Amino acid sequence: MKRRELLKAALTLPLLPLLARTAQALPAAVSGALRARLRPGQPGWPAPAEWDALRRAVGGRLLEPVSPFAPGASADARAKALKELGNPFALGDDPALTQTSGWADAWTSRPSAYAVAAASSADVAAAVDFARRHRLRLVVKGGGHSYQGTSNAADSLLVWTRHMNQVALHDAFVPQGCTGRVAPLPAVSVQAGAMWIDAYDAVTTRGGRYVQGGGCTTVGVAGLVQSGGFGSFSKQWGTAACNLLEAEVVTADGQVRIANACTNPELFWGLKGGGGGSLGVVTRLTLRTFELPGFFGGVNLTIKADTAAAYRALVAEAVGFYQRALFNPHWGEQMKFYGGDTFEVSMVFQGLTQQQAEQTWAPFLAWVQARKDVRVTRAFQVLAAPARHLWDAEFLRRYLPSAIVSDDRPGAPRHHFVWAGDHDQVGWFIHGYQSAWLPATLLQPARQAALVDALSEAARHHGVALHFNKGLAGAPADAIARARDTATHPQVLDAFALAISACGDAPAFPGMPGAKPDLAMARRRATAVEQTMAPLRAVAPNAGSYVSESDYFLRDWQQGFWGSNYARLAAAKRKYDPDGLFFVHHGVGSEGWSADGFSRGSAAG
Repeated sequence: MKRRELLKAALTLPLLPLLARTAQALPAAVSGALRARLRPGQPGWPAPAEWDALRRAVGGRLLEPVSPFAPGASADARAKALKELGNPFALGDDPALTQTSGWADAWTSRPSAYAVAAASSADVAAAVDFARRHRLRLVVKGGGHSYQGTSNAADSLLVWTRHMNQVALHDAFVPQGCTGRVAPLPAVSVQAGAMWIDAYDAVTTRGGRYVQGGGCTTVGVAGLVQSGGFGSFSKQWGTAACNLLEAEVVTADGQVRIANACTNPELFWGLKGGGGGSLGVVTRLTLRTFELPGFFGGVNLTIKADTAAAYRALVAEAVGFYQRALFNPHWGEQMKFYGGDTFEVSMVFQGLTQQQAEQTWAPFLAWVQARKDVRVTRAFQVLAAPARHLWDAEFLRRYLPSAIVSDDRPGAPRHHFVWAGDHDQVGWFIHGYQSAWLPATLLQPARQAALVDALSEAARHHGVALHFNKGLAGAPADAIARARDTATHPQVLDAFALAISACGDAPAFPGMPGAKPDLAMARRRATAVEQTMAPLRAVAPNAGSYVSESDYFLRDWQQGFWGSNYARLAAAKRKYDPDGLFFVHHGVGSEGWSADGFSRGSAAG
C-alpha cells in the first residue's frame, strides 16, 4: 500500500463515529433513486441521437473535448499547446485542459466526454436536465483553477461557462424581491465565465471603483466567490462572498433561480463560501463595489540570518513588528519563512502613500541595520501608484513591465495579463499543499514566543507563508459582520493569517512530451509540507483550512472547511439537490459517493 493509503486506513477507525454522525446530515440522495452514474459504453449511456438532441437544444454548442496531448491529437495542435503552455489564458480557452495539471497520488487532468460551451443560463439548464435524466457525472468549469481537481472528470458532461463573460456596472442595485427592504448599492454583475481581470478592468481601470476579488487575475469569478473569495485587500473589504448581493443559479431540477437575501435565502447563504459545484451552477453574480482609496502599493524585502539564534531573533522581530504596525486594514499578502535562515516580505497596502509606507517600515529596517548577524539579500523596495492603475495593463506595461506577463496571442484582449509572481502556477503539478488559519490570540505578547518557535521550526522543513489578507482579524467591523453571514468557516473571523505550505513542479498533462512526474520526489516533498505545518498546528489546534487552498487528503474536511456551518450547508444540499446530482471532491454531500463521484459509497480522503 502507498504511504497515504496506509495513513488513511490508520485514521479510519477513530473517525467512524464522526462519519456516522455526519451521515445523518447527508442529503436524502443517499436513499434516493440515483445510485450510480453512467460511463461511455455502459447500458443507458445516451445514444448518438440523444446527444444530437442536446446539441440542437444548446444551439450547436456541444463539444467533444480532446486534449492536445492525446494520442489522436494532431501534430499542429500539440505544437501549439506546447508553445502556449505557459499562458494561463490559453489553458483556460481549451475545454480539455485545466489550470492545474494534477496532484501526486490524487488526481490527473482529464477531459470530459462531452462539453456544453454555454452561452446562456438556458444552455446550462439544458445540460443539467440532460445529465439528470441520463444519470451522467456533471462537471462545471469557468476558470478551471481548482487545485483539488473539481473542475474536471473523465467520462463526464462538462458545463463550460468560459464564454459567459459579460460584466455590467450598476449605480444603484437592489436585489430581486428586496425593494424597500435593502438599500440600493453600487454594484457589478459578472457572468460565471469571467475572470477577475475582466471584473477589475471594468470596475477599477475604467469605472474608478473597487470590487473585492482574487489576487490571481485568471481565476474565475464564480468559483472564487463560492469558495469564500480572499483577495489581496480582504483585510479592508472582507471576502468576495460577503459582498455578494445576488446570484443567478441553475439548480439540480434544471430551474434558473435567483438567490439573494430575500429570495431563496438559504441557497444564497450556501453559495457564499459553501464551495463551488455542490448546490448548483452559478451563471451570474452581482457584487457590491466600493470607493477606491487614493493609492495601492507593494513592499518587497528579503533577509538572511547567519545563525539559528539570529534567525529566531529575526522571526521574533518580524512577528512583533507585524502586530505593532501592520495588523490593520491597510496591509495584506505575505511574509515567508523558509530555508531555516530566510525571511521574505511580499506585501501590499491600500490607502497609504509611498512615504507613509516607508515610514511604517522604518523601525523594522533600523532593527535589521543594527544587527551584525542578519543581512539584506533583496533590497527594501516600496512602490505606490494611484489605485485606478493597479490592474491597468497599459500603465503596467509602461512603468512596471517586469511585474506582469501578458496574453501574447494574436487578438487577445489588451487588458489580459497575469502577475509574474503567479506565473509558476500555470499548469503546475502539485506535490503537497496545506493551509491552516492562525488565531489572532497568537499575536498576544504571552503567545508570540510559541508562534515564533513554530515559524522557526517550520522554516527548517519546506517553509511557510503567512497570508495576512486571508484572515479577517483586524478588519473593520462592517467587513467582519458581512463575513459572519457566510458559509465560510467561522475561524476566519478571528484569524490574523492563513498559513500555507505548498510545493509543485512543471506541468504534467497526460501524454505531454517529457511529462513524467517524479512521484518519489513528490512524496518526499509532500512529507516536508506535512512537517512544515506540524508545529503550526501544534500552536493552533483544530485549525481550519481554506477550501480553495488546502490538502486534497484532508481528513475531517467537513469540520476543516466549514466548522459549525456544515450542518446548515447539508440542509441546503438536501433541499436543492436531493438526489446528489452535483458532486465535487470534499464538497457538501460528497460523503455519500465514491472518490470519483460515480457510485454510492464512502468518498476517499
